[in-house]
Order: sequence, then structure tokens, then C-alpha cells
Amino acid sequence: MINLQPFIDSIHAILASHSLGSPGAYRRWNWQDPSGARDPARVLRDLGLNAYGCADAANILYTLSAFPADTTERAGWIATLRSLQDAGTGMFNEATHVPIHTTAHCVAALELFDALPSHPLRALADWRDPARLPGFLDALNWEHGPWQASHHGAGLYAALVLAGEVDSAWQAVYFDWLSRENDPQTGLWRKGCVRPVRENRSGSLHTTSAPPTRFPHLAGSFHYLFNHEYARQPHPHPAALVETCLELRRSDPFPLCHSIGFAEADWVYCLTRAVRQSGHRWGEARQALLDFAEEYCAYLLGLDASTDDGLNDLHSLFGACCCLAELQTALPGVLRTARPLRLVLDRRPFI
Repeated sequence: MINLQPFIDSIHAILASHSLGSPGAYRRWNWQDPSGARDPARVLRDLGLNAYGCADAANILYTLSAFPADTTERAGWIATLRSLQDAGTGMFNEATHVPIHTTAHCVAALELFDALPSHPLRALADWRDPARLPGFLDALNWEHGPWQASHHGAGLYAALVLAGEVDSAWQAVYFDWLSRENDPQTGLWRKGCVRPVRENRSGSLHTTSAPPTRFPHLAGSFHYLFNHEYARQPHPHPAALVETCLELRRSDPFPLCHSIGFAEADWVYCLTRAVRQSGHRWGEARQALLDFAEEYCAYLLGLDASTDDGLNDLHSLFGACCCLAELQTALPGVLRTARPLRLVLDRRPFI
């Protein structure tokens, strides 16, 4: 058994330090990027009210089973999130992500409050036509930038579906296309494109000599998988995805369990959900998850929240929380917390 409560307690303290004082108002970071001080080309962090700060504070509180319950407080959260939407385009914007990702993320945060955005998603209106949807998906950079591309391909679905702007016929076109284009050998999207690439943990292109990896294809596929799970749609080749997850953990050079972010949640979720759908290699998968949990939790419990730059980012911290929530469900009795962790993806898509 792993006692995670000290880490959970530190998350509550981190959230409190990021609060701007009114319901739902949070900064994403408390300090500038230390590496940015040495690299003027890096984008300066927004230390004020931030779309990811607000959305991820809500996401984290939901994950920790500490979500706001008071009606007045919840109304304040909704008003704060809605205030971040551009009335003209309907999009939510933030410097570190493409607008479709930020929009899907904020609309998904509003859904936790059973709320909708204030304005239609006008900038996405052209893609509400199901006849145009296959062309949108086909044009994404599946081969060389699968992680970043998935922010578009999965974000479009989550944003339009959660905003109530598309119907079941549109969704059928979406899932039919993805079913045809899933690679039967790996269970990843898109067939014919699953080759090693140089994307880093954020989905950006590597600027170093880091070895090519297939992990970005799994990270991209994760985004389409949680849309499938939300819509109760079957993964086209779940047994192949189990094999891919196990093989990536054994031999791929992509680093896991040594950073704060979403990559760990991507791997865990793909493995657990593919095993759930297929039953394939259940024993080996469970052992891989146990080994992973031991390594990852030891890393997290060893961090100093007052100095660690990963924990300083509420968006990256939310990724770690998602991973722990999925692990706790997949490994009953192994990860101990005072309150059970809840994965937002079990309610609605997009993280």
C-alpha cells in the first residue's frame, strides 16, 4: 500500500497559493520559468487570471473529491470561467496552447458545474457540417506531430459536443472515420503514420538530439480514446493497444515517472481502458501498473512543492492528478487517500 495523502495535502496547499481571492479565480503559475530567464525566446508566463489556472483548479478539486458545493460559490466559479470566453469568436485563449485546446478545456471545466459557455463557438461553426469533418481530420499532422494534432482532432469533438452544438449524426461521422483509420498493428491513430518522431513531453518538436520515440503517437491516441470512452464507443483494436503500451514501457526511450505532466496519465489510461475492453494480457498489465505506481508515487512524494517547477504549474499538476486517479481505480487498495480520487474523464471528455 502506498500512502498518497501527504502528496494530496500538498496539492491543497498549492491550490490555495494560486488563488486570486474570489471564487474560481486562479493563476496558473506562481513564478516565472527558471529556464526562461536564460532563454529570452520563451514565452513569459501569465501570472494573473489564467484560463488553465481557473479550469484546472476546478478539475483538481473535482479529482480530490473537494469540489465546490455551495450554490453561491459555484455561481462565482461559473461566472469566472465564462468571463474568459471571447464573445466574438466563442473561443477561450491562452498563450501556451492552441485556441481549440483551451476552448475544449474550459468548456469541459464548465461542464463540471452543469454549465455551458455564454456564447456559441462561432470560430468552429464551419466544422459543425458533418460533410466537412472527414477533411478536417484527414488534414491533421498525424505522422510528424501526432500529439499536437490530437489537441485539434479531439478538442473539436469535446468542445462542440459539450457545448451542445452537434448531434448524434455528426458524432457518428467522427467515430466512423476514426474506426477506419486506427492502426490494427498498434491500436494507435493513424494507420500508416505510426513512426518514431521527435516530440517532447508538451507535444512540441524536439530541439535537441533526443532519440525518436513512438510515445507521441500514444499520447495523441489517448485524446481520441477518451472521446470514445465518453461516447461509449468501442476501441477498434484494444488488444493491439495493450501490446503497444506494454512494449513502450519496456523499450521506448520516452521518459516517464520523472516529470509533472500528462504523459503518465496518457500511458496509464490507454493501458487500463484497452485491457478493460479486451481482457488481453490482464496479469502482465496489472504488474506493469503496479511497478509504474511504485516508481511514480515515489517520485511525487519526494518533491518539494515550494521549489518544484512542475508543481508550480496547475495544468501540469492536473495531469499528475489524473494519472493517480486512474491508477487508484485500476489498482484497488494500492493507493491510499483520505477521500477517493475521481477522474474527470469518467464524467466528460478532455484534459
